[in-house]
Amino acid sequence: MVEALSYMHHDCSPPLVHRDISSNNVLLDSKSKAHVSNFGTARILKSDSSNWTSFAGTFGYIAPELAYVSNVDNKTDVYSFGVVTLEVIFGKHPGELISSLLSSVSSSSSSPSTIYHLLLNEKIDQRLAPPVNQVAEEVVVVVKLALAC
Repeated sequence: MVEALSYMHHDCSPPLVHRDISSNNVLLDSKSKAHVSNFGTARILKSDSSNWTSFAGTFGYIAPELAYVSNVDNKTDVYSFGVVTLEVIFGKHPGELISSLLSSVSSSSSSPSTIYHLLLNEKIDQRLAPPVNQVAEEVVVVVKLALAC
């Protein structure tokens, strides 16, 4: 999925913004590789003008600033990608995920590293085997990157 977003944002001429990156618009192939689908809300980004557009996307995945402005850019897709990534790791709808993450973080006075490990131990999707050793460290990196999105 990262490759698709990178291609749309940097390699297409002119660049495209999807505007509806959500778990419903990610398809897995037979090798479990993710692909972006449903380009019905996609828009061409014009470098020589502002990219004002109507509100589009799936609630819970839309960048919050779009509630105030209608100027869309590739950052809106990046935000949505972060939400999808967190949803996959934690197995919760974005609304549930945000409220549970906020309650865990606000009740802890530990270091950021400890908080990430706490979140992984308590909040990771219970249908998955708990990550250990190097895999756990890699999952922490992915969570940090998703939160940065």
